[in-house]
Parts: sequence; structure tokens; C-alpha cells
Amino acid sequence: MREQFHDELQALTDTLLDMTALTATAVRNASNALIDADLALAESVISADEQLDSKQLELEQRAVNLLARQQPVATDLRVLVTSFKIAMELERMGKLARHLAKLARMRYPNRVVPDEVTPTIIDMAHVADLLITKVRTVLQTRDPDLAAQLDVDDDEMDRLHRHLFEVILAPVWSHGVEAAVDVTLCGRFYERFADHAVTVGRRVIYLATGERLPADVG
Repeated sequence: MREQFHDELQALTDTLLDMTALTATAVRNASNALIDADLALAESVISADEQLDSKQLELEQRAVNLLARQQPVATDLRVLVTSFKIAMELERMGKLARHLAKLARMRYPNRVVPDEVTPTIIDMAHVADLLITKVRTVLQTRDPDLAAQLDVDDDEMDRLHRHLFEVILAPVWSHGVEAAVDVTLCGRFYERFADHAVTVGRRVIYLATGERLPADVG
């Protein structure tokens, strides 16, 4: 009976790993659509978001069923509740990728980002890709030290986010208010993507150690 229960708990982790794969694809494709003004790629991200929603719903249903049937305690209960919360974070990360894709679609055939900020957006896309890759590894290993490294990557995203504002607010900005708003939104979406990745890391630390970090308010 316990062996079957732990198999079902592993199935929750497998679903989370599926969600990280979908999220990774979404943010990579959304970033490329944004930078290259690729309408087909943007549309693919928008339509694929339903798969992530479906995975989240699947995990929620499994978790509720396990709670009802097994009445888990201690560590097993922590796994169930934390898995549920992590799924919510991954779903939100997928939504942020979708927002980027919708912005690319809205401005097509023009590019959303002017040349001056393209290198920074490319760097933010790289950090986002690094974060979701680490999130997948953290979920596989439940390594609290690796999970804590996500905060360092988030610091880099914050630095890039600040740099975007410096460029937009500089006197030499010549692209008008609309472009400034678009770039601001892009920066905000990437910054929030990183925040959710950090929250996943903090939840994994809680899962592995039973201890919440002071900054974990979720």
C-alpha cells in the first residue's frame, strides 16, 4: 500500500517535470518570437499554454485524490502540498511566456524591442532559460544548495531589469512612449518569471529540509 502511495507521489514529481519542459519551451519560443518578430512562433506559444493548464489541473486532481484517500502526515503531506504550490508557480511562469508571445503578435510585423535594448532582452531571455533549466534539476534532485543558487540568477535578472529602465529614461531615447511601454512590459514579464523560479526553489528547500526561508512569504 505504501509502495503504491509513493509511486503516486513520484507521479506528481513527474508531472512537475513535464510542466518545466513545457515552460522552458514556452519561454524560449516566446523570446525568439519577441526578438525576431516571428508570428508563427508567437502563435505556437499562445496555443501551447493550454497544455500547461491541463498539466496543472491533472496534478491538482491527483493531489486532492491522494489527500482524500491516504490522509498523509508529516513528510508525505509536505510533498503533496508543496507539489501543488510549485505547479501554480510553473503555470504562472508559462503565462508570463504567453504574455511575451502576445506582445510579439500584437506588434507584428514590427519588432517589439528597438535595437538599443535588444542585447539586454537577449540577456534576460538567457537568464530565464537558465532559471527554468535549474528549476528542472532542482525538482529532480531536491538539492537545497542548488535551489538557493536561483537567488543569484534572480539578482542578475534584476540588474538587467534596472538597466532597461536606464535606457528607456535616458534623454537619447527616440522611440516614443509606445515602444517604452512595450519594453517596460517585456522587462516586467522576465523579472516576474525569475521571481517565480526563485519561489519554486524556496519551496524545494522547504520540501527537502522542512524549513522555510525568512523571505518565503508564499
